[in-house]
Amino acid sequence: MLSPRFLLLRSAVSLSCRSFCSGGASKPGRAPDMIEGNPLLHVSNVRNRLREIVGASTNWSDHQQAMADRVSLSSMLAKSQQELPARRMKDSCLEVHLPLGSEPQLREKYLTFHNTVRFGRILEDLDSLAVLISYSHTYNSELKRSPLSIVTALVDKIDMRHHIIYPDCDIKFSGRVTWVGRTSIEAKMHMSQYRDGAYAPVLDATFVMVARDPENKRAAFVNPLKADGPEEEKLLQEGEANKSRRVELSTASLLKVAPTDEERKIVHSLFLNTLDTNTVSFRSRVLPPNSVWMEDAKLKGLEICHPQERNIFNRIFGGFLMRKAYELGWANACSYGGCRPNLVAVDDILFQKPVEIGSLLLLSSQVCYTQGKYIQVRVHSEVFDPLTRQHNTTNVFHYTFISDRDVPSIVPKTYGESMLYLDGKRHFNQTVEP
Repeated sequence: MLSPRFLLLRSAVSLSCRSFCSGGASKPGRAPDMIEGNPLLHVSNVRNRLREIVGASTNWSDHQQAMADRVSLSSMLAKSQQELPARRMKDSCLEVHLPLGSEPQLREKYLTFHNTVRFGRILEDLDSLAVLISYSHTYNSELKRSPLSIVTALVDKIDMRHHIIYPDCDIKFSGRVTWVGRTSIEAKMHMSQYRDGAYAPVLDATFVMVARDPENKRAAFVNPLKADGPEEEKLLQEGEANKSRRVELSTASLLKVAPTDEERKIVHSLFLNTLDTNTVSFRSRVLPPNSVWMEDAKLKGLEICHPQERNIFNRIFGGFLMRKAYELGWANACSYGGCRPNLVAVDDILFQKPVEIGSLLLLSSQVCYTQGKYIQVRVHSEVFDPLTRQHNTTNVFHYTFISDRDVPSIVPKTYGESMLYLDGKRHFNQTVEP
């Protein structure tokens, strides 16, 4: 049953706390509010809560039947947003713990070979939490199962406030809904890590979720959001500004309109810098010193999408896609810069189409812009159908990394690569320069 357990998760942040450690003394990386015996606060329990909310099953065959049974929930959907009660931001406020310091047996899942934290795993946890926050906003105590299918539409931005995530210190995720449209929800989340007796901020993330009908085919209305006080009113205004910015960026996309005058000058300057001065030819190109042709800065991967990686709606889990894309992008940046880079920001991850179970997922990463120690990487994800030989884009990912040294300049050779270069520069400017 959903009601009492789900409400308990909402109020988990107010529960009294005690230390894991014997005698009440907390070790440096163990936070005192990591409550022993309280699974509702544990990050591994988030996806279990989501399964309860929609009526999904952990068993593959039962899960398929459960998804088919959800069709009957369509009659519970609101006909308009006005039918739904307004909610406050605190109604969706959640706090979840990842006890890397308190539970060594959990740590291995999150560790790299170099004893650092796998950021791809953090992306998975953020994605699941964003869905649960959205369901908290739309929660109806009169229903045993939610008729809504809430999925990730866009990772608007992830800003790293601290480049190092310690593998032996407890982590806390917190978040809430900060803006809603008619069928969309913006969830802001924060991640902090317990070290030296206090929580220190690590990252801020903004996800945009969309609500669909029980079959995940058509849009569905979500509860409106009302602000309580000037701070929440400011968050609502920021949400509106974020929406306007996304619309503006989409309208100005280089896939739709020509580059600006300044951008055209940049492309022509790159072209002139690669001309062979010994010949008078547009075709003769020479790579400048300490530079790399863009066509030589690619890295590709293939994933077979098995049922194990499914989400609660029988599609491939968005967090899994983000993890695989991030790890490929990081590997490309590592190879390009000749060192282990740190993540600066994740920007504008667009989920264009869902990935079905059994798909052949092709991932292609491209270093598309560099500046000093910074490396901008774009990862393109597409599904390949071996029967029809068709390719369909599912996601586009943008990552900004920083190296410990200056990296070679990336140089486009074709017009298409020049557009990738300009697009990478735009994303870099949006995430780093401000």
